[in-house]
Amino acid sequence: MGLAIDVVKRSGRRPPESFDRDKLLRSIRAACLSVRAPEGEAESAANNVVGAVIIWLDNKSTVTSDDLRRLAGEHLEKYHPDAAYLYQHHRIIM
Repeated sequence: MGLAIDVVKRSGRRPPESFDRDKLLRSIRAACLSVRAPEGEAESAANNVVGAVIIWLDNKSTVTSDDLRRLAGEHLEKYHPDAAYLYQHHRIIM
């Protein structure tokens, strides 16, 4: 199932790209694994967060990457607060 949603990048200088469910899933999973969450917990949290984001995207045609990161981080907070912090602040930290 492909969602036809354009994601406007942070700077706005690059062209929008299509929403990629798997890219979001991988980034959330990576944040969980970075704070040493077990593999199964990371996978479960990522799937739950992506599901919530997809529901939020239902009637949208364009979103910003910042909106996606904020929303995913808020949902991840329910499952793994440390991973949520890392996910929300990774550009500042790295």
